Amino acid sequence: MENMENAARKKVMLSGIQPSGDLTLGSYLGAIKNWAERDEEFDNYYFMADMHSITVRQDPAALRRRTLEQLAQYIACGLDPEKNTLFIQSHVPQHAELGWVLNCYTMFGELSRMTQFKDKSAKNSENINGGLFTYPALMAADILLYQPDYVPVGEDQKQHCELTRDVAIRFNNIYGETFKVPEPYIPKVGARIMSLGVPTSKMSKSDPQGCVFIMDKPEDIARKFKRAVTDSDTEHCVHYDLQNKPGVSNLMSIYSSVTGKTFDEIEREFDGQGYGVFKPAVGEAVIEALRPIREEAERMIADKAYLKDVYTEGARRASYVASKTLRKVYKRVGLVEKPF
Repeated sequence: MENMENAARKKVMLSGIQPSGDLTLGSYLGAIKNWAERDEEFDNYYFMADMHSITVRQDPAALRRRTLEQLAQYIACGLDPEKNTLFIQSHVPQHAELGWVLNCYTMFGELSRMTQFKDKSAKNSENINGGLFTYPALMAADILLYQPDYVPVGEDQKQHCELTRDVAIRFNNIYGETFKVPEPYIPKVGARIMSLGVPTSKMSKSDPQGCVFIMDKPEDIARKFKRAVTDSDTEHCVHYDLQNKPGVSNLMSIYSSVTGKTFDEIEREFDGQGYGVFKPAVGEAVIEALRPIREEAERMIADKAYLKDVYTEGARRASYVASKTLRKVYKRVGLVEKPF
C-alpha cells in the first residue's frame, strides 16, 4: 500500500524503445546508465515498441528474439522491474485502439511534415505504407494513454513530442479536459561517445567495427579498442583536446565514464606511455564495466520464464492505467461503453 501511495505522489514518465538490436556502449554511457536514477523521482513506464517496428519489414523470429533480448538488456543495465513498469507494446491493446481514435484527430498536413516519415520513406522506397505515415498518431497514443507529466525527448523526437501535445490540446479543446499535456523532459546527458573508427561521428550500429555492443565478447571489445583510431603523436600522447585529438579525447571520455577518473587523473596515469598501453587499458576497463551487465542479460535471456513474468506483470499494470484513459476517450467521442 505504501509503495502505491508513493507512486501516486510521483510524477509520471514514459519511454518507448524500438527493439532494434543490441544496445551500444554509446547508448549505455550516454543515456541508459542514468535511467536507474529516475526510480525514486518518477513513476516510470518503459515499453518495447514492437508495433512501431513493423512499419518496415521484419524477420518475425528475429523481431521476437530482439524484443526479449532488449528487455533483458535494459533490466541488466539497472531498470528494476519492481520499481518500473516494463512491458511490450503489443501486449496492451489500448495502444492500437487509442491510436485509431487519435488518427481521426491528427491532420494530414501534420503527418506529411514529419521528417522521420520522409527519411524512412527514402530508405524504404519499396514499402511506403500507411503505418509509416500515421505512426506519429500511434506514438501520441503510446504517450497519452498513461497521462504522463514528462516524456524524455532526444533531438530526433522533438517533432513527435510537439505533435502529441498539439493533438492532446486539440482533443481537450473539443471534448473538455481528457489528456494531460506532457512536458518534454531533457534527460541528464552522459558522455557523448563517438565511433572508435571515425571519432568525429557518433558511435552507431551502422558501423559495427567502430561500435562496441554491450553484449560483445571480451575478446571482441579488446580487439576493437586496440584498432581504435588515435593520431601520430609520440610524446604526451594521452591528453584531452577534442579539436586536434578527437580519437584520444573519445577514448578518454570512455575511460572516464567507466572508471570515474577525471581527465587530469587519466593524463597522469598514462604520462610517458604510448597508445600501445593506453588503448588496451581502455578496452580492459570497458570489458570489466560491461561484464556484469552482459552476464546478467545472458542469464535472463536463458530464463524465459522470468522474462515472461516481467512482461506479463508489466502489461497488467500498464493495461490497468491505459484502460481508464481509453474508457474516458470512448465516452467523450460517443462510443457505446463496452459491456466487459
